[in-house]
Amino acid sequence: VQLQASGGGLVQAGGSLRVSCVYSGTIFSIYDMGWYRQAPGKQRELVARISRGGSATVADSVKGRFIISRDNAKNTVSLQMNSLRPEDTGVYYCNLFPPGQRYWGQGTLVTVSS
Repeated sequence: VQLQASGGGLVQAGGSLRVSCVYSGTIFSIYDMGWYRQAPGKQRELVARISRGGSATVADSVKGRFIISRDNAKNTVSLQMNSLRPEDTGVYYCNLFPPGQRYWGQGTLVTVSS
């Protein structure tokens, strides 16, 4: 059972990126999933979550800019990030919601330059 995040990179403020997570193992399709991020020197935080049925919630800090989606048939969870800000910089991880400690992968680095 694995979660593999990808799609990060370097982008200028105001730009967009889409990060995706492919999961193996049917367990993930029946649970809520989340995108988390950890900025340098800060604790990891929840950015967005989505139920198995597709109901989504995002953190206030990214509301109106980030969109989470999932495709259970393709075993993917994605995060579309628009109007990026330097404070969005960090390593982005996908995991269950609530997160399972054994499922933290390496994440994908997003760097937003000012």
